[in-house]
Amino acid sequence: MKEHAKTVSSLLLITGLILFSSGLRAGPAASSGTNNPFGVLEFFAWDHDWNHHHYTKEKVIKAADLMKEAGIGWVRMDFLWADIEPRSNQFVFDRYDEIVRILSEKDIRILGLLEYNPSWRAVAWNTAPEQESYIRYALRTAEHFKGKVKYWEIWNEPDEKTYWEPQDNMKAYSRLLKSVSSNLRRVDPECKIVLGGLSSTIVLSLRRVYKNIGSEYFDVVNIHPFVDPLLPNRLQILQGIYAGVYRSMKEYKDQEKEIWFTEIGCPGVKTPDKTNGWWNGMSPTEEQQAEWVNEVYTNCLQWKGVKRIFWAFFRDVPGHWNNGVDYFGLVSNDFSGKPAFLMYKKIGSRGKK
Repeated sequence: MKEHAKTVSSLLLITGLILFSSGLRAGPAASSGTNNPFGVLEFFAWDHDWNHHHYTKEKVIKAADLMKEAGIGWVRMDFLWADIEPRSNQFVFDRYDEIVRILSEKDIRILGLLEYNPSWRAVAWNTAPEQESYIRYALRTAEHFKGKVKYWEIWNEPDEKTYWEPQDNMKAYSRLLKSVSSNLRRVDPECKIVLGGLSSTIVLSLRRVYKNIGSEYFDVVNIHPFVDPLLPNRLQILQGIYAGVYRSMKEYKDQEKEIWFTEIGCPGVKTPDKTNGWWNGMSPTEEQQAEWVNEVYTNCLQWKGVKRIFWAFFRDVPGHWNNGVDYFGLVSNDFSGKPAFLMYKKIGSRGKK
């Protein structure tokens, strides 16, 4: 998730409009079983002092029930390295076993996010990881959840300095992706590798990955196209980002891959003011957030190749970022449904199993 303003060039916008006028649309995405396109990002792993134990077991169950009610078929969630390998070569999966079981019982599938350095690595949490240690953690995790979690995302926003340092035109990330992908496919030939969600200069970052290692080391193109829903041309901007991505995929003969938006969203606040703004400026109201949910899912799932969209995020986290990002949720912290939840439920009901 981005934490500062991003700009989209007029070239991307123009390209998007041209490509769409040339027929870059597909039929509505299928919405049953594994094809359910309705997802959310949620912090189910957050049961620590630093996040005020946001998700105890009882709260995970409560959220899963509401997700099922809304037709949500997929959850993108952290499998935090620090939790799973709290000490070097010591692996603990109990907490994640429980979450996976609860979601499985609700027939909600998981996109597992493998990320962030543990403290015993003695580097900053967002430093480019040392390959051997990261691969060991990734392999043990994928092997443990084989048959239960099929899709694995390799790190979060590696093109954004907030989450990956130092930035080097995607070179270190590309090397990591290549190595991890080969190893994960060895321990679980059925697994699918999801490109770490691209957030900053999305199209350029994707092209850098293609240039560095080609297309064979990931199965899903993954982007985080945040757009300010208060802009009058918000949908056209989003189209421009998508069109630039699809054009790059075609250039590298990779256009048959699925495109997932694993983060897209905005705040929804009762009363916007300067204290609850976000990186795009003033926060939308709860009603404006709901309308953006409607526009995103109604339009984007018709775009060629777009197979899954994850709203960021499911539940508010007031007091965490201390700005509008705390109110990205479809539901409030107390699990009461915001207008965005009701809208999601309306359009997502066709995704129910």
